[in-house]
Formats: sequence, structure tokens, C-alpha cells
Amino acid sequence: MANQRRLGNLSEPIIEGLIRLCGISAILFVIGIFFFVFREGSGFLFSKLNLKEFLTSIEWYPDSPSNKRYGVLALMAGTASVTVLAMMIAVPFGLGAAIFISEFCSRRARETFKIVIELLAAIPSVVWGFIGLTVMNPIIIDLFKAPIGLNVLNGGIILALMSVPIIVSIGEDALKAVPDSYREASLALGATRWQMIYRVLLPAAKNGLLAAALLGVGRGIGETIAVLMATGHAVQIPHSILDPVRTLTATIAAELGETPVRSDHYQVLFIIGILLFSITFVVNLVADLVVKGIRGK
Repeated sequence: MANQRRLGNLSEPIIEGLIRLCGISAILFVIGIFFFVFREGSGFLFSKLNLKEFLTSIEWYPDSPSNKRYGVLALMAGTASVTVLAMMIAVPFGLGAAIFISEFCSRRARETFKIVIELLAAIPSVVWGFIGLTVMNPIIIDLFKAPIGLNVLNGGIILALMSVPIIVSIGEDALKAVPDSYREASLALGATRWQMIYRVLLPAAKNGLLAAALLGVGRGIGETIAVLMATGHAVQIPHSILDPVRTLTATIAAELGETPVRSDHYQVLFIIGILLFSITFVVNLVADLVVKGIRGK
């Protein structure tokens, strides 16, 4: 008994130390990645880059022999258009599916749907991009008489399909975390099932549902290969969902491998990485403020 107590007393601080190490390492990894990206692009950022032109120009000609121009406004517009369209599709369908699985399915159907959703999440990005290139492309051309089916609509649909599993999984967990006493009390007061969902369940789970939607936004902003294959890769500001675009992440993926190391073009691509970090930080900060505001109310 004494030996067991000694082992227990020794194992507890070891386990606690491992947990602390895991938490600290996650922060260190993020800082290390940001430091690497910032180091690679800082030389051009502080010495040669015209920040105003970089953020407001739509001209992206990094390989021009006489007049190189690095404007990312069109790339940011492409990222925003594809992400917004994807979220307009994914959030209603994802949260609706989460409500259906949580509140209307039998236990056997719930387990079946969850397995199917997990399989959707396991499909590689390049496979989704291939679907957009070979399946969605001709469908969009036939339905909308578009000159090319690789455009904002194609990328938005593919990105929505990729984001739905995350939204459904997190949303369903948030809904199941609501105590059953809330459901029982509302039904006992005479509320219908839909009234219970709308007036009791959704307000109680709003923090988790918001987190699910924001994780979908993060997936949309950071996705690379699928949007590279499905959006047409054209540097322009889209005026309709049938226009081809290029995103920030797709630009890095398409050009970094063929760019000389330490060249201006190489460093600008890392500056785009810094821009993506900044956008993600702003999205997370806004989400944190919104969640705190909701909790305060």
C-alpha cells in the first residue's frame, strides 16, 4: 500500500507536467510558425514593399521583366468571395443537419449519419478539387451557360461540402451539451418540438454553434488545393459568382515551388502568409468578442 501511494504521488506531478508541456508546446508551435514566415518575408516587407499599393492594387505581375507589381486586392477579393459563398451554403445546411441528427434521429440513424459525416471529413482536399474540376465544371457550364465552370460558384460549393462535416460535428456536440432538463421543461410547458428548438435549444447552445460556424470560416480561408483546382485561378475582382478567381492560399501553393529562394517574389509570397495570419487573427478576435458579448447578455 505504501509503495502504491508513493507511485501515485510521483505519477501525479509527472502527468501534470506532461499536460502543461502539451499546452505550452501548442503555443510555441504557433509562435515558431509565425516567426519562420515573418523572417522569410521581413526583408522585403520593411525595405522595398509599398504597403498601400500591395493592399489596394489588383495588379499581380511578379514575373514581369521590367515592371514587377505585387497587388493582392484581387487575391483577397477572391478569397473573400469564395469563403462567403461557401459559408452561405455550409452554415444553414450544417446547423440544420446538426439539429436533425441531435433532435430528430433515432440512435441507430444518428450513428449512421455521424459515420457518413466523418467519412466526408476524411476525403482529401485534392479529391474535392478533382470533383470540382471534372464533375462540377461541366454541370455549371450546362446549367448556367457559363464560358467556364471553374469559378466562384464551383469553389464555393466544393468549399461548403468540405466545411459542412466540421460544422455538423461541432454543432451536434454543442446541442447535445444542453441539459435534457431544458428540453423536458419546455415540452412540459406546452411548447412544440420546433418551439423548443428555436426558443430554448438554439439560445442555450449559441456559443457552440457560433464556434462551429467560425471553424467553417477558418477552413474556408485556409483551404488551398481544392480552391486552386476549382476556381479558375484568374487574378481579378469577381463581379458575379460565375467569374473565375484566385485566392491567397492558391497563389502561394502555385508559385512558391517555382520561385528562387530569397528573391523578391519569394519574400512577397511569405508576406501573403503573414497577411493570412493577420486575417485569421482578426476573425478569431472578433469571434471571441462576439462570444463574450453573448455571454454578457
